[in-house]
Amino acid sequence: MAQTTAGKPADFTGAFGDAKKQASGVADAFTDAAQDVYGQARDSAADLADTAQAAARKTAGSFETALRKTVETQPYMAVAIALGVGWLLGRMRRPL
Repeated sequence: MAQTTAGKPADFTGAFGDAKKQASGVADAFTDAAQDVYGQARDSAADLADTAQAAARKTAGSFETALRKTVETQPYMAVAIALGVGWLLGRMRRPL
C-alpha cells in the first residue's frame, strides 16, 4: 500500500483531488446556467416593458380620439362636464 508523506493513502489524496475538480466543474456549470437564466429574464423583462409601453401609447391614443370625437359631437355636454369637474375640484380646496 502506497503512503504519502502525511501518512494518508495515495488513493484518498487522489480521490479528494478528483472530488475537488468535480465540485469546481459543477460550480462553474451552475454559474454559467445562472448567468444564462439572468440574461433570459432580463431580455424577457425588456420585451414586456416594450409591449406595455406600446399598449399604453395605443390606449392613450384611443382615449384622445374618443374624447376629441365626443367633444366635437356633443360640445354642450363636454362644457357641462368640464364645469362640474372644475366646481368639484374647487370645493375640495376650501371648506363649505
